[in-house]
Amino acid sequence: MNTTRRATLLAPLALALPRVARAQGGFPGQTVRIIVPYSPGGASDIAARLLAEKLTPLWKQSVVVENRTGANGIVGSDAVAKAAPDGTTLGFVSVNHAVNAALYTTPFDTLRDFSVLSIIYSVPLVLVAAPDFQAGTVQELVAMVKSRPGQVSFANTGGAVHLAAEMFAHRTGAAMLNVPYRGSTAAHPDLIGGRVDVMFDTLPAVLGHVQSGKLKALATTAAQRLPILPELPTVAEAGLPGFEAATWGAVIGPAGLPAPIAARISTDAVAQLKQPSVLERMAALGATPVGTTPEAAQDFVRAEVAKWQAVVTQAGIEKQ
Repeated sequence: MNTTRRATLLAPLALALPRVARAQGGFPGQTVRIIVPYSPGGASDIAARLLAEKLTPLWKQSVVVENRTGANGIVGSDAVAKAAPDGTTLGFVSVNHAVNAALYTTPFDTLRDFSVLSIIYSVPLVLVAAPDFQAGTVQELVAMVKSRPGQVSFANTGGAVHLAAEMFAHRTGAAMLNVPYRGSTAAHPDLIGGRVDVMFDTLPAVLGHVQSGKLKALATTAAQRLPILPELPTVAEAGLPGFEAATWGAVIGPAGLPAPIAARISTDAVAQLKQPSVLERMAALGATPVGTTPEAAQDFVRAEVAKWQAVVTQAGIEKQ
């Protein structure tokens, strides 16, 4: 074989060797994109940008955030699923990642087509009503809904907020009136004014209204009482054991991510959750830092998909 022919054949291998070496060392060694499949300014976007800011100097390379919105997060997640599994393209998703698997026909398999690297944070929901709403506890609300089937209205903004209400209806055996809104901003004035009765919403979205007295909190969907609202019972301890619902944020990558790269990204992301500046920003979001291994994260998402799929089936919601 002549020298020119040999050089031509070996050129692709020579270009690939540095990447292979870096992958074996546990990291891709070039700019990393974190795709956020939601609009800028939300909890997922803020957390992703916070991680990018901290990981850039640690990895000595650029870590950039790209918002790729559409279809309740499906468009951006699909871009992650179809990316090369080399660590250069990651995603930062919310509970919608699991909810979408139950509600929609997606171009990817939520459990098969992603590497879940870590659950970064969790944000509980709070069951709230207007201050003069007759029911002041979960037990009183259940009794009211059962005595007035189909008349007590739940504000619904989609995703986990909607499915938490459906789960509540199923667990209590009480029919509810579902009133859809485009988001919390649209629902809160009607809730405060008593034009809609109750709502599950994220802690950060309602905390200010609860503290100011504009809304009354009946319970939280967290596993334990919240330090910021220590007198507020959980739905579980108020009579529905095992009732839990939360939004959360997770770092994901495409399926097939090499184990050394997955471990490095997960370990470094989780390590940032111990920094005081990160903890302060998380607290401002109403988020509880979590930080899991890839194995635990994958198990968590699998359980979330199963939970919300069961709720959708029980509620008779047709997959779109």
